Amino acid sequence: MVKEKLIKKQPFKGRNAFLIGGSSGMGRAIAKQFVQLGGNVLIIARRQNILKEATEEIKKHISSQSQFVENISCDATDMEKLKPLLEDFIKNHGIPDYLFNLVGRAIPGYIEKYTLDDFKENMNLNYYGQLVPTLIILPYLMKERKGHLIFFSSMMGYMGMMGFGAYVPTKFAIVGLAEALRNELKPHKIKCSIVYPPDTNTPGLTTENEGKPPECAIMSETAGLIEPEEVAEYVIKKVLKNKFHISPGMARPIRYFNRIFPKIVRWYLDRDYKKARKEVEKNKLEQ
Repeated sequence: MVKEKLIKKQPFKGRNAFLIGGSSGMGRAIAKQFVQLGGNVLIIARRQNILKEATEEIKKHISSQSQFVENISCDATDMEKLKPLLEDFIKNHGIPDYLFNLVGRAIPGYIEKYTLDDFKENMNLNYYGQLVPTLIILPYLMKERKGHLIFFSSMMGYMGMMGFGAYVPTKFAIVGLAEALRNELKPHKIKCSIVYPPDTNTPGLTTENEGKPPECAIMSETAGLIEPEEVAEYVIKKVLKNKFHISPGMARPIRYFNRIFPKIVRWYLDRDYKKARKEVEKNKLEQ
């Protein structure tokens, strides 16, 4: 959790954060820590019951009566519906100092079983779900010449493995978007960050694991698991330092190793896949 020393400093006092996909997992953890550090949050997600529950939980961490925690129920990919809602909120509460784009979900499967619609669904959720809020907020940030955009990719944003053929391209796309905006928005004093979380103990991962091909599940077992609170603390720490690349947990050494020795990383992935295939075939014969 957030360190007491940082809580006393209240670095986000008077600052507003919009968290797209902030009702559970990493988003909820970041929202709680953001308000602990003095900030105000608006969380946007689709499911009203979870939104309400998250809002009440986050409010418990408020340290000042001047702070607020609000929510909007909307599909982040729906520009037509989301835009007037955010514009109205900005009119009443001011523009956000931070936009955390956490929308994303992996739909694993064998490549030959995916349809074109599956690829479109993945891109719509994982890419457009972060792009749409950004496009809505960007004119306000550019006018005020301030703000910080934080995009959430994945370790699959710099390396790919079997079972994620429809997911990996969307995470590479998010990295490309963040890279382009980092450069273009620099004259406007707008900062950008890109987060590469490893496997994190969230409801989304639980759902993801239910649909993984068995080979993919075996390969994922060696990756380990990190808690949302640990990711949140690391992300907030790096955002406060205006870091562009943010890699919590094992994502940091693996990203570094992949950048320097990509052939070795691919060799390990291919080796693990070969072992996993053998194990799956063995299990089939034993059944």
